[in-house]
Amino acid sequence: MGAEVSAQSYTREQRQRYREKVRQNLDVFERMLTQSSFEFDKPMTGLEIELNLVDEHQQPHFHNAEVLSAIADEDYQTELAQYNIELNVPPRPLPGDAAIELEDELRTSLNRADAAAREVGSKIVAIGILPTIMPEHYEREWISRNNRYTALNDSIFVARGEDIYLDIEGPTGERVATYCDSIAPESACTSVQLHLQVAPSEFAAHWNAAQALSAPQVALAANSPFFFGKRLHAETRIELFKQATDTRPIELKNQGVRPRVFFGERWITSIFDLFEENVRYFPTLLAETTDEDPMAKLEAGIAPDLAELRLHNGTVYRWNRPIYDIPGGIPHLRVENRVLPAGPTIVDVLANAAFYYGAIRMLAYEERPVWTKMSFAACEENFRRAARDGIEAHLYWPGFGELSADELTLRHLLPLAHEGLRLWGVSDAVRERYLGVIEGRCTTGINGAEWSTRAVATFEAAGHDRREALRMMLELYAVHMDSNEPVHTWPLP
Repeated sequence: MGAEVSAQSYTREQRQRYREKVRQNLDVFERMLTQSSFEFDKPMTGLEIELNLVDEHQQPHFHNAEVLSAIADEDYQTELAQYNIELNVPPRPLPGDAAIELEDELRTSLNRADAAAREVGSKIVAIGILPTIMPEHYEREWISRNNRYTALNDSIFVARGEDIYLDIEGPTGERVATYCDSIAPESACTSVQLHLQVAPSEFAAHWNAAQALSAPQVALAANSPFFFGKRLHAETRIELFKQATDTRPIELKNQGVRPRVFFGERWITSIFDLFEENVRYFPTLLAETTDEDPMAKLEAGIAPDLAELRLHNGTVYRWNRPIYDIPGGIPHLRVENRVLPAGPTIVDVLANAAFYYGAIRMLAYEERPVWTKMSFAACEENFRRAARDGIEAHLYWPGFGELSADELTLRHLLPLAHEGLRLWGVSDAVRERYLGVIEGRCTTGINGAEWSTRAVATFEAAGHDRREALRMMLELYAVHMDSNEPVHTWPLP
């Protein structure tokens, strides 16, 4: 959810000043893109994993402050709700056996964190939406003790002027239709974010490629089929996140005002297109300003923070978000891929990452790129279908027409990913291990959403009601998650 802020509400004057600073930042950023040197000689990748806390009965456990205190590791941070935490993985290069080394490090880190969490009554679970979360869980104090989260919640409701209406229907007719007086349901959406550092001149190609790839990513990795006790979309997190943070009352939706969770509406030619859209279309939510004079810093040869522009960017929830950052005082640009759910295992997470990094390497450099042959509307429709239907989704791809996500992956995208990772300098062992997991999902038709759905159906067929079936499924899921065996190999109960 980003950096902390100092206030929970803002005056009219503060909001006006903030808008002026954001526009000034945008002008300076435009100048930087033509004049400044950005670091990209050794492209780095990064990873963030959002996690859930459950108690001994597999119910959400609302005490992340105590868990983080027990873990005592700055890589673990708060998230929106008190049953969420986040693991931030330091950036690293892709080549060689780095991914296998990362898998070992992550599993060791999570084992240690989980042991510490258990000492204070929690179990850490990585899943796109915690299937045991129910409306009554949000009737208690749920939000993390952090100004940013309270300010976001309040700002969204001030902008909206009324309660949020959630309305999501699954393929079998199960439906959630309810009003919410906070953004609490957004906290149910736990994801994995992948970062890729790119050169300014290559940003547009990588963002466009990431947009095209987002539908196959979601279809293959779907892991969020249940919410409030209902079986909804294979990746319900996509639609839930969009609705739960919507600042628009129905009249503004009818006028075509853009949602805060924004897929986009066109292919781009520069990273500037995205930041400029943010400023043009999206009102302020968090009006924190600094005393920085970005133009003076730039003219002095110092990379400006552009804090207001970056904060504003953090409140526009693109599925592929542009990032400007200045670690060590040297500016760089990243694509932040936000489409993936958390879990089911670390090996599954790294398989999703390997598929993304390999495929995007090839798609971004094709002689005639996919986005020159596919309309943006078709790309967005692919994304919608993938979230709804998961691995069974039918997607359109230039040169192949409409075909299932697993067939598209096996015939076209998986070979691309293999070649892309080879060009990154990734070892054969890494490619075979992680892309083999993707192939296994395609040949079995099993990802997290499919396994969870079938497991719940099995428990219900044995006479258990839905809530108990969800609890039993999650208990078994957690056992398999700890085994670190890929989800397509998990036995059903």
